[in-house]
Amino acid sequence: MDLDIRDRVYLVTGGSKGLGLATATALVADGARVVLSGRDKGSVDAAVAGLGDRAEGVSCDNADPATPRLLLDRARDRFGRVDGLLVSVGGPPAGVVTSVPDEQWRDAFESVFLGTVRLAREVAAELPAGGSIAFVLSTSVHVPIGELGISNGLRPGLAMVAKSLANELGPRGVRVNGLLPGRIATDRLTYLQSRSTPEARAAALAAIPLRRAGEPAEFGRVAAFVLSPAASYLTGAMIPVDGGTMPTF
Repeated sequence: MDLDIRDRVYLVTGGSKGLGLATATALVADGARVVLSGRDKGSVDAAVAGLGDRAEGVSCDNADPATPRLLLDRARDRFGRVDGLLVSVGGPPAGVVTSVPDEQWRDAFESVFLGTVRLAREVAAELPAGGSIAFVLSTSVHVPIGELGISNGLRPGLAMVAKSLANELGPRGVRVNGLLPGRIATDRLTYLQSRSTPEARAAALAAIPLRRAGEPAEFGRVAAFVLSPAASYLTGAMIPVDGGTMPTF
């Protein structure tokens, strides 16, 4: 399928590794150009080097109010336009609601929630008709995940923000969707598995109808499609990329 994204320009936060990098890779492979961001300059530089001259990197933090303007300006300076945004952020610390201190909630709210809302709001104001925004959320939008109290609290709220934005921006021809990854083989999954037993890990895989964790590239291809004009009538949707794990549809 031709995604019709040649020479379109997408901002990808959290793009130096994991699901963000997988999405940037899929976009570039289909002819798009990307401006990716991450907090660690070394990781950002390495990701850009791997993607080639269709990529630009910016070292910044989603929690910083200056980040949206920095990314927009860099995209326009380097590539002359902006067509879409993927907001991917690192997962907040693990822990159950009854044990997570206020500071961790505040820090996570600033980066995961408010940072995402700010990026979407400010980028949306400059997107043309046909533009697209996607939030990388989690299956915790629908079903809480054990030991991830902060994520369980923030992700459903962001899903409602995405749905609200889809309603607000739809008349302008700008689409907004959410992506709900399940168990995907990223550094985040490695971290979470390190906190569990072999038996628990085996049970988690057995609960996936496809009986395996997903690969980042499998997520990236779905994200690239959702962002692209090929998905031109898709907006306000929460799309699981979870191997069939969620018990709802």
